[in-house]
This record gives sequence, C-alpha cells and structure tokens, in this order.
Amino acid sequence: MYDDDDLAEIRESREEWESETRDPVIDAHGERKDRFATVSNLEIDDLYTPEDVADVDYEADIGFPGEEPYTRGPYPTMYRGRTWTMRQFAGFGTAEETNERFHYLIENGQTGLSTAFDMPSLMGKDSDDPLSDGEVGKEGVAVDTLRDMEILFDGIDIGEVSTSFTINPSAPVVFAMYVALADQKGVPREQLRGTFQNDMLKEFIAQKEWVIPPEPSLDLVTDTVEFAVEETPGIYPISVSGYHIREAGSTAIQELAFTLADGFAYVEDAVERGMDVDEVAPQLSFFFNSHNSIFEEVAKFRAGRRIYARIMDEWYGAEAEASKRLKFHTQTAGQSLTAQQPLNNIVRVTIQALAGVLGGTQSLHTNSFDEALALPSEEAVRVALRTQQIIAEESGAADSADPLAGSFMVESLTNEVEEKTMAYLEELKSMGDGSVRDGVLEGIEQGYFHREIQEASYEYQERVDDGEEVVVGVNKYTVENDPEPDLLHVDEEVQERQLARLEEVKAERDDEAVEATLAALDEAIENDENVMPAVVDAVKAYVTMGEIMDVFEDHYGAYREKIGLAS
Repeated sequence: MYDDDDLAEIRESREEWESETRDPVIDAHGERKDRFATVSNLEIDDLYTPEDVADVDYEADIGFPGEEPYTRGPYPTMYRGRTWTMRQFAGFGTAEETNERFHYLIENGQTGLSTAFDMPSLMGKDSDDPLSDGEVGKEGVAVDTLRDMEILFDGIDIGEVSTSFTINPSAPVVFAMYVALADQKGVPREQLRGTFQNDMLKEFIAQKEWVIPPEPSLDLVTDTVEFAVEETPGIYPISVSGYHIREAGSTAIQELAFTLADGFAYVEDAVERGMDVDEVAPQLSFFFNSHNSIFEEVAKFRAGRRIYARIMDEWYGAEAEASKRLKFHTQTAGQSLTAQQPLNNIVRVTIQALAGVLGGTQSLHTNSFDEALALPSEEAVRVALRTQQIIAEESGAADSADPLAGSFMVESLTNEVEEKTMAYLEELKSMGDGSVRDGVLEGIEQGYFHREIQEASYEYQERVDDGEEVVVGVNKYTVENDPEPDLLHVDEEVQERQLARLEEVKAERDDEAVEATLAALDEAIENDENVMPAVVDAVKAYVTMGEIMDVFEDHYGAYREKIGLAS
C-alpha cells in the first residue's frame, strides 16, 4: 500500500518521534503497564504505522464488501441494507412459559427467535427419565414430544419468523419436530427459516454434551445436512460453533481455528458421501464469541471471512459465491460476566456487541446482566435487546461497511490472527494425513484440543490472579455489600406439569404407530440410510425424544462407556 521510499521516510520519522517525543515522557512518567496485550495475550504495540501493513494487497486482502475475499463483509450493503438479526436466546420452564417469553421479545422488537433447551432435552432424555429429576425446565425449555413443540410456537408464524435452536446430540429430533410442525400447520418445508446448532465436533472438543461416539455423531450431522439440502433449503442444519470453545477458555485464535476446522470437516464428510461442495457449503452457518478486546475481536471476524473464502476455493474447489461467504451469528461472552457488581456487565456486553457489529456479524445475541446469577429476568432481557437497538439506531456503527478497515492496528491484527489460525489449520490437516476431518477426529481421540484449550485457560487465569488482567469488580475496584438484582426463579412445579403432559401424550398416542415408526428408524440405521425421514415420521406419531435417542444409543453405544463414565 506504500512504496519503499514512503516506508523508509515513515521509519525515519518514527525513530525520531520515539527518541525525541515518546522516550522522554516514558523516562519521566513510565507507562501504566509493563506490557499491553489482548484478552488472548496478543501483544499490542504502542503505535501502528504503514510499516505494519506494508505487505497488504488491498484488492487481494481487503477488497470490497460482498466480494472475495469478503474481509469487509459477506454482503455489498451490509447494515445499510438492513441491520443484523437481533436474536435473543430464550427458554425456561415449560413450553407455555417460553412461548410467553417469545411473544414478549417479538413485541419488544426482536427480529429472530433463539431457543434454549433444558439439560434433559439437550442430552436426549425425556423428562420422566430418572436422570432428569431436578433438571426439568431449569436452564431452558423442556421438550419431550411434538406436543411441546406445538405449544412452544403457538401463535407464532413459523413460515415468517427465523428460529434458532441451540441443541446438539438430539438436534435431529428437534429438527424433525420443527418439520413435522410445519407439515401440520401447512407451511411448505422450503419456506422454513432458521438454524440448528447441531455441531457435534465442537461438543467433543469443548462443551461435552454427547450421547454416541464421534464418528456416528458426525454421520447423523451429515444426514441432517443432506436432508436440509433436499427438503428445507432455508434451514441451516449446522451452526459451527466457536462460542463454546471460547467459553471453555480458548484464545480468540484457537476459537477461530478450531471452529473453521470443524466446518471444513463437515464439508469433507458431506462431499465424501457424494454431495457437491457447492450444495453443502451454503447450508453452513457459524457462531462466534465476542469478548472484551474490541480490536482483537474485529480482527478475528475479518480474518475468519478471508481464510474461509480462500480455503473453500483452494482446498475444496468451491465455485459458488455462497460457498465462500462466511456468515455467522455472534453472542457476547458469557465467560466475561461477573456475579460481582452485575450492572457492570451491561458495559461489557455493549463493548462486545459493538465489536460484533464492527466485525460484520449477521445476527447477534447480547447477554443479560444477571446471567452470572440466574436465568435472565424480563428487565435484564429488555436492557440486552435495547443495547443492540441503540447500537443499530443511535451509534452510527451500522452506517458504513467495515468502518475500521484501513486502520494500521486492525489490519495488522487481522494479518496476525490469519497467520496464527492458518498454522493451526495446517497442523490439523497434517494430523489427518491431508484431511481436516480426519485431523479433527484424531485430535478429539488424542485429547489435542483439550490440552490446547486447558493451557490457554490456565495462562489467562494466572494473569487474572496476578492482577495483570484486570476484571473490574473482581480483582480491582471491588465493593462490599454488593446488592443482588431481582432474579428469575423456575417454579418447582414445572417438572410436575411437564411430567403430567408427557404422561398424557403417551396415554393418547397410537402405540402401534409408535412401534412401527421406531422399527422403521431401526431399519434405516441398519441399512445405512439417511435417518431424518424416519425420525420425522416417528415424531409425528408422538414418539418421545428419549425413545428416539435410545435407538441411536442401542446401535452405536453410549460414548460415556467408551470414556469410562458408565454408571
């Protein structure tokens, strides 16, 4: 971007500035810290100049919004066309209570729904399973059968609204329930819009919600991709999720690298099944964390788009533009929320949300200030949603595409993140003898990801404990007698009501249809067929989530037995 003569002149001027202007001030007064670094411990220089971006090729590395390499965003007009989808996460208690919260959010201006499930549903257990006792409806909505899905979306036009489902091992069942609900309501399947998290590789890397082993889990995910391509083109069947990798303690670079690796693994698995890369890749979406170091986060998002476009082209031969555009959802960092002085979290969330917007996210969830203490209250949810609306309507951050492009600091950080991310991706590809998918599976088997994340997490906590990393209200600026805000509590009667509904559904359903559809599912697995049509038929017969997941577990074995966690 600058010729050699320009750079030499800038270098000479900088050296003069350092010796004559900067150094005397440092000698007299010092600096606040011995070392400045991001949350991920990338060192930050005191000043960035054209020297730091001397190797940047504008057209090849930055370009224009909506054009390769998509560094500046996947769409030409970005938020000047329309703002990101404001998709607040919601779910607790029974389907009735979550349905009420959905309506509340829509009435307050939310533009997309995002569904949280309770732990039994996440793990594919029915509410009447002994392991579910005490957990029903506690951290999300309880969903056992199609009846719950009917209530959950009562009064909501699923042909118009875009809905996200944060669920993984049992995602094929919930996907089938949503399709069955559409069929029941007369909504054409191709009209459905939404996203299923359904990222099982991430579960084995970080979040640890699983039922069956990694390879059959990957097979099921690919079944959902194949089904979505053929039946529900408006549904993203996978949201490749770095969010949980970051929440487990990774750095921003590990989050980006491991997430992209998972995405490429899904592409490879689908292509090996016989699908074309250009019909698979557009069905993928991604999900990232946005933390406190605003410039590091912006650099991460920009580098991620650039890496994705180039690898989809060079490694996988993608030709369609939609296959090279990295589109992602962002959620502010739950790990950063503090129980101490919880109102401080409003400021943290605002900074993190702004980073997501400046980084070009397609949808955004802003955490509520009380989430370190309990499920979010209505007041806290409203503040979180208003935070997005103020950024969109009042800040000016949405008025220009990629407004930080050209910043010496941001471009330098983008290059650094890209370089370090590519080193991880090449390492994983090498571990798989040329296959990213096989490298990811090998990394899971060998504990590679756990070690990398654990070391990063330990290093971060050491910096917090030493006071090098300041957490306001925790290790600095603390107060005594910090009052707690009003918290949401889930009624203990929730479990009783859910069990009563489940018992009623089992009593009313056609037992012969239940047995027939479960037998058909069993046969589909035996014949190595795509299981999704059989699962859709089963949920229409009001077969429970647990009954369906038991069939998978019977075939593939429980992964907890493999890793020595059997009861």
